[in-house]
Amino acid sequence: MEPFVLQTERNGSELLYIKSWRGRDAGLTVGFTSRRGGVSEYPFDSLNCGLHVGDAPPAVVANRARLAEALQIGLDACTYGEQVHGNEVQIVTKQHAGAGVDSRQSALQSKDAFITNEPGVFLHVMFADCVPLYFYDPVHRAVGLAHAGWKGTVLQIAKTTVEAMSVAYGTQANQLYAAIGPSIQSCCYEVDDTVISRVSETMLALSIGNDQTQSLPVYQTLPNGKYKLSLQQLNRQIMIKAGIVPTNIEISSLCTSCRTDLFFSHRKEGGKTGRMAAWIGLYE
Repeated sequence: MEPFVLQTERNGSELLYIKSWRGRDAGLTVGFTSRRGGVSEYPFDSLNCGLHVGDAPPAVVANRARLAEALQIGLDACTYGEQVHGNEVQIVTKQHAGAGVDSRQSALQSKDAFITNEPGVFLHVMFADCVPLYFYDPVHRAVGLAHAGWKGTVLQIAKTTVEAMSVAYGTQANQLYAAIGPSIQSCCYEVDDTVISRVSETMLALSIGNDQTQSLPVYQTLPNGKYKLSLQQLNRQIMIKAGIVPTNIEISSLCTSCRTDLFFSHRKEGGKTGRMAAWIGLYE
């Protein structure tokens, strides 16, 4: 069953929530925006949350305000980062509240994963094909959010985030819940030898197999010499190697490239498109 469930809010924004997590903790908010229900014009129509794509900044801020309104939080309680396809983790506290909300200059710089255990701080990360990774520690009431393109994935950003939560909050991996959100799936994600060589190095280092006869291999070889890559499956395997219980990992089957009616897709739309926001946070 698809864990991310679409809901239309009173202000018209269409958001996807992790259904099972909503019932687990009433003080937790977690999900992923669609492209629908905002104010941006073509080709960023309409709920574009990215300031870095060429959209009019006032429209982007208005869209971010719509998201905050739907979540019943203040925009000044939100944080946004400048992502660089790395694997560095930022610990976020209330002193960071409002970072990046209305400008790239004020964003949390050069980080791709964010963690917090402070209620009233809401983490936001941008996506348009890359993989959103969510982490929730119900024991220590801590959360994390990471951006995993192929580079961040082979750098094992999932593992790095788990380790950072362990050091900062005492999180134990076997107590974590994790989710892998809507992103480009292997049906639409064709890559070359350069990428697969890096993927193979990571798989070898972690002793991750790749039986291409199975229903969910990490990658499949194509007749043209290229490969279909499942970043979702690779991130899942990395999470398991980091100690997360497999049954505690939710995986979305929604493909951003297949569903440009619902999502922005950098690859499908030739780079001229908007960004969805993943978010997670704890209410005060």
